[in-house]
Amino acid sequence: MNEIFVCVGSACHLKGSYDVIDCFKNWIKDNELQDDFVVKASFCLGHCTDAVSVKLGEEIYSVSPDSVEEFINQNIAWSRQL
Repeated sequence: MNEIFVCVGSACHLKGSYDVIDCFKNWIKDNELQDDFVVKASFCLGHCTDAVSVKLGEEIYSVSPDSVEEFINQNIAWSRQL
């Protein structure tokens, strides 16, 4: 099971963290990947001045609600051959 952590701390919340979470959940559902991925809320991941902090594996990324699809295509989908 792959975990996608999305910061819901104050700064990320204001930048749209719950929209980012919804985008990830919709992608998982639309691609029937419920057995492969889970989205979890997290508190501060240490990148408060950037966009919403997302942790995938050991890497932390900055993702906005508008860039979730691009993030998925660049960091997740290509490796899963979807």
